[in-house]
Amino acid sequence: MTFRMPPEWAPHERTWMAWPGTNPTFDDPGQLAEARGAWAAVARTIRRFEPVTVVCGPGQSADARELLGDGVDTVERELDDAWMRDIGPTFLTNGRGELAAVDWTFNGWGAQHWARWEHDAKIAAYVADLAGATTTYTSPLVNEGGAIHVDGEGTVLLTETVQLGPERNPGWTKAEAEAEIHARLGTRKAIWLPRGLTADYPPYGYGTLGHVDIVAAFARPGVVVAHHQPDPAHPDHEVTREVIGLLRTQTDARGRPLEVVEVPAPTVLEADGHWADYSYINHYLCNGGVVLCAFDDPRDETAAAVFRRLFPGRTVTLVDARTIFAGGGGIHCITQQQPRI
Repeated sequence: MTFRMPPEWAPHERTWMAWPGTNPTFDDPGQLAEARGAWAAVARTIRRFEPVTVVCGPGQSADARELLGDGVDTVERELDDAWMRDIGPTFLTNGRGELAAVDWTFNGWGAQHWARWEHDAKIAAYVADLAGATTTYTSPLVNEGGAIHVDGEGTVLLTETVQLGPERNPGWTKAEAEAEIHARLGTRKAIWLPRGLTADYPPYGYGTLGHVDIVAAFARPGVVVAHHQPDPAHPDHEVTREVIGLLRTQTDARGRPLEVVEVPAPTVLEADGHWADYSYINHYLCNGGVVLCAFDDPRDETAAAVFRRLFPGRTVTLVDARTIFAGGGGIHCITQQQPRI
């Protein structure tokens, strides 16, 4: 059996994260302290369900452990930023007790002016080695973990403005990008979304140019949770209507029509002076748990109820993600699962 990327709901060996340090994303001491508190809250929540290792910058482990608490492991390595989903490896298994990884080419989410990636471009290989991967495949495709989502049965969700964007992969055709994704992940059908949420693009904050993991995600084979902005005053009202409409026309790699479960956006429309991209889709599945973004919003419990129905055997825990979103992502963006082999 060849290597493939397991779905996120498959059993994990552990979760990997990275510790926020001083950089253009967190250039204010107060903001950095808030970010570290938010990252630590996520790590402590996940640790209730499975082991967690946090990669810290040199000399930062001791201070990190004070916030992370007992039971969270730390290692030290030079970092530029703290988005392990994107800078870390994509892990693979082969059903024979072997672990492999993909080291995508990383260029700061399309060489954005605020990004630094000299050190982060090396983190995937470092983490893969620490995790004991027997093989690490180096991919020429500029891609990140938040830009893919798989069902474990051959289907992958992608976004045209990411893998096909000139900022990442100029000159690549859709067929070429698909072929590389399938070769690395063990998938055979790609469902392309046209774009991501409005605030994920310039001039709004620290965007990724359209990561899929804030818009849509598989909950199980044949079932996709999708971000829905019900307020027509927000530009994502039209964006999500288009995405949901497209998903409802799709079949997966096994020919099943997709069931699309809409998850309404929080009621807040603006944050930090621009359109909010707050989304419950950017959740993280761990062993026996769902770590769900919270926004001190009336729809937090509505979303939690949806995820409890979708994952009846898991404990759903809401964790405030507003500080994480202010930095450009959510709970899924700061975590990376290592599957159990």
